[in-house]
Amino acid sequence: MIDEKLLEYLEGFMTEERKHRFKQILSSRTKHLTVAIEDVFQAHNTSAVIRSCEVFGVQEAHLIEARFGDRLDSKIAMGAEKWVDVKRYEDTQTCIDQLREQGYQIIATTPHNDSLLEDFDVTKKSALFFGTEKDGLSDKVLEQADGFIKIPMVGFTESLNISVSAAIILQSVSTKLRNSDVAWQLTDDEKLEKRIDWAKKTVRSLKDIMSRYNPDC
Repeated sequence: MIDEKLLEYLEGFMTEERKHRFKQILSSRTKHLTVAIEDVFQAHNTSAVIRSCEVFGVQEAHLIEARFGDRLDSKIAMGAEKWVDVKRYEDTQTCIDQLREQGYQIIATTPHNDSLLEDFDVTKKSALFFGTEKDGLSDKVLEQADGFIKIPMVGFTESLNISVSAAIILQSVSTKLRNSDVAWQLTDDEKLEKRIDWAKKTVRSLKDIMSRYNPDC
């Protein structure tokens, strides 16, 4: 159960402008789309994708870190990891299974398919998978994918950097989603949960403030 009294208490330490900004941004957040990043080697690429998630209103991102470990650089993400819920996995299959349990279809981004970006159907909950810089997505993802996305290109170069690909795809798909009749927004409870979470991340001296709200904390 959401502690609305706690939210009211925490927001008492915030400016009206800040509270309004949180509500405004949350009105554009979605979990209808999510992103999964599989074993990306360069930390700045992972961080840039998280930043794109935040910019285009995708609330959750999933990092598969089986091969290279922690690949998130806060300097590149520029604080985006504070506002996007980042979930980590030690293997690809666990990530796929958990996303399916949440009702997502698995969408593989790859240049080796004819499913063009402009034709993508936004009506279903979708997890967009992005792979390593050199080899792309693993066979495990490609074999289990429910669909594919390809960015149309007309030059000699076959593929784009993962961070560029993610930005292009997220901008296109999120715009199409917001212009659709799909119920893509967060629920009221999800918005309240994030307001509490974000308030805790921005209020100064949180430990002291929380001890006054609940001395038993």
